[in-house]
Amino acid sequence: MKLTLKRISTSGIDEAISKAQVYRYLNEPEESESICHDILAVDPENQMALRTLGLAITDQFSGNATERFGEAESYFQRLSDAYEHHYYMGLLHERRAKARGRLGHPQHILADMFQDAMRHFEEAERLRLPGNDDAILRWNRCARLLEKLSVRDEEERELLFEAHDSAPESKLRRTS
Repeated sequence: MKLTLKRISTSGIDEAISKAQVYRYLNEPEESESICHDILAVDPENQMALRTLGLAITDQFSGNATERFGEAESYFQRLSDAYEHHYYMGLLHERRAKARGRLGHPQHILADMFQDAMRHFEEAERLRLPGNDDAILRWNRCARLLEKLSVRDEEERELLFEAHDSAPESKLRRTS
């Protein structure tokens, strides 16, 4: 039996988008993702479906190499509004960093990812409408996480290089 996907009607797109968002809220990103693909099969440039699909993919980030960063990025790249493009690209980098952090990836790699996110949030802030502080809120969250990484990084260095790990002073002086 050959399975051929059925197409939804264009008049059903709004309801399908609502369902995709509900599935994300219910922590069922795969269901949301499937619905978004159905919407995009009928309306390939539907901005809400592109945004929701990218977010549904990032909801599944686990921090390992098999996460679908490039795929989510390709959907966010297709957002036509410059603010949304940068805002969601920032979320993409932030979520990747958080997922990798949960797996214990090196602090300097996480810091680079958070900084990438912050650059996008800064650009979104520049493009935002008055009263829309979403990009500022995300930038501040990344800044706080970076601050924690810096503290943890200093603590790790102290643990790695305690006083007994250095050469005795007499060995550090040059003999003449």
